[in-house]
Amino acid sequence: MTLRECYDSIGSDFSNAVTRMCGREDMLLKFAKKFINDPTYSRLVSAYEGGDVQTAFRMAHTLKGVCLNLGLDKLEASSASLTEALRNAETFTDEATALYNQVKLDYDMTAKAISAVDDQ
Repeated sequence: MTLRECYDSIGSDFSNAVTRMCGREDMLLKFAKKFINDPTYSRLVSAYEGGDVQTAFRMAHTLKGVCLNLGLDKLEASSASLTEALRNAETFTDEATALYNQVKLDYDMTAKAISAVDDQ
């Protein structure tokens, strides 16, 4: 799979993502591949499963920013929604849990697609 095909398969704007990398598709590929090994998502999962709302908020916020920079639109949107649901929260609400579950689905789809990209 090419990087463009990957972005198309996850509903992201490939051209916008390349533009964010100053027109360098090779740089986008490099950082997309690094994304799947970034610890932010696993830290979010650990914080959520451990009941740590404040850390979960920080990790959701960080994930949102990384996704924004890489143009991972769907995962950026779901992590942004989770970030807002956790902002100033003291406990995980039903809404936050539903949003967390959506982030998990979007992350899995995104990571799987990026993993399938051939090194170009």
